[in-house]
Amino acid sequence: MKILVINNMLEQKHLDLIKNTAVTLGHEVFFYTAEAEIPQSNFDADIIYGFAPSIVKTSKNLKWLCVPWAGVDSLMTPGYFANEDCLLTNAAGAYGVSIAEHMIAVSLVMMRRLNEFMEETRAGEWKSPREQRSLKDCRITVLGTGDIGTTFAKRVRAFEPASIIGVCRSGRSRETVYDKVLPVSELDSVLSETDLLAMSLPATAETRGILSRERIAMLPEGAYVVNVGRGSAIDEDALADALESGHLAGAALDVFQTEPLPKDNHLWKIKNLLITPHVAGNMTLPYTRDKNVQMFCEDLKNFTNGAPLHYLVDRKLGY
Repeated sequence: MKILVINNMLEQKHLDLIKNTAVTLGHEVFFYTAEAEIPQSNFDADIIYGFAPSIVKTSKNLKWLCVPWAGVDSLMTPGYFANEDCLLTNAAGAYGVSIAEHMIAVSLVMMRRLNEFMEETRAGEWKSPREQRSLKDCRITVLGTGDIGTTFAKRVRAFEPASIIGVCRSGRSRETVYDKVLPVSELDSVLSETDLLAMSLPATAETRGILSRERIAMLPEGAYVVNVGRGSAIDEDALADALESGHLAGAALDVFQTEPLPKDNHLWKIKNLLITPHVAGNMTLPYTRDKNVQMFCEDLKNFTNGAPLHYLVDRKLGY
């Protein structure tokens, strides 16, 4: 079979690992840094590891698309695949470490008011200490208990929070890090007792607008919100109002309804909003790159041997 690898972040060791795995399994593999480099003669590929929409949308020969990121909402449009039987896998499981560290970092920045201190010291100001908050004894709700949410929960547990409540579609988790896990239908029951709401949801019809104006109002005064999932999950206007009124002490958003965030968007001007440009994940950590390639090679062996793919996306669920 013919495999196309399209990625400009991989190191030589990754290319060597993929090539050795593919050749050992009897496949031929071609490497590109961008889709524009792919010649028409390779549009008949059987497997793609990367992103090549022009091939996916036109080739009925494509049997498996492995995307090197976790979110696949952009691929869920009906008719996106020319071959509707094409298998789709993602890299959910490769980004937990990177994004969990980001979540803890921004939580501490807000709660310890480091953003304020950094702004003041850059201006040459030495101001008096002021009241801060802590992850210790914090009531944390993790909305989305997949790899990212659970990796965050495991790490934030070391800070001795008062509680860690998980909320997900099924209301179940095999992980023991949570004090309890509830279905999304019971989200409202925990919001009033949430000091830090950590969101890592995929973009689906069910998650769109899940943090509505009404639910933001249920959070206690002084609560914090962190979102690293998809921007569609939050009513951004309502969040802005809650931040500016002081109802929420702060929020950290790495994802937005429109990306890049338009320069005239009001969110840029909110002082207690920490904005990062969708950088929590990506393949910027060596660990993430290593894990990502390892996962592809693992499923390449499964695919070749007719075994189930470990990282298969459920098209109906959208993740």
